[in-house]
Amino acid sequence: MRTLINARVAGLLYLVILVFGLFSEVVVRAGVTVPGDPAATAANIRDAEWLYRLGFVANLTYLVGEVALTVILYLLFRSVNPPVSLVAAAFRLVSVTIFGLNLLNMFAALVAPDDLALFFLDLHTYGYALGLCFFAVNCVAMGYLLARSSHAPTVLGVLLAVAGAGYLASSLLYFLVPGYGGGLLPVLLAPALIAETWFCVLLLRRGGGVLEWEQRG
Repeated sequence: MRTLINARVAGLLYLVILVFGLFSEVVVRAGVTVPGDPAATAANIRDAEWLYRLGFVANLTYLVGEVALTVILYLLFRSVNPPVSLVAAAFRLVSVTIFGLNLLNMFAALVAPDDLALFFLDLHTYGYALGLCFFAVNCVAMGYLLARSSHAPTVLGVLLAVAGAGYLASSLLYFLVPGYGGGLLPVLLAPALIAETWFCVLLLRRGGGVLEWEQRG
């Protein structure tokens, strides 16, 4: 019974993370940001202040869930490969730490002078990209664990590893290409959306057997 509860809790946490994360980034932050126009961005934040604050709280909530999910996933998959499960947990926790500190930039955009609102949102974008570099390693490690486990589809593990590569490529473009505005995000992050949603559903539907997953012979 504890196995079932742990896996189902992991699935529910993953669902909260996906929904709250998409809401905060796609609906809230992207909705108020006007590239190259600090005044319009600041005006959008003021006009939708309640929604912006809700987005901040949603972001904070899913990061708290990330910590709990990291611990549970480590326990669920350590029987497959203990060192790789530990590496996955470590890199995920580092990414969560960066994301948490990066929330200060999101909040600063709310309280800063109008001419600095867009500056802090841009910093938030780069901070998010930095955190995703570490999360990308987690995805590759988790992909390996899924591919090597005896009760998970190998293709899911491969897809999650590909998602990690997409996260890394997307983040590095922000740091390597001057003026890059995320134009390739839909293409690079599509595998991540599919893989993480699939993983979430797998935890919810087949949770009872997750702790018994072992390395393929």
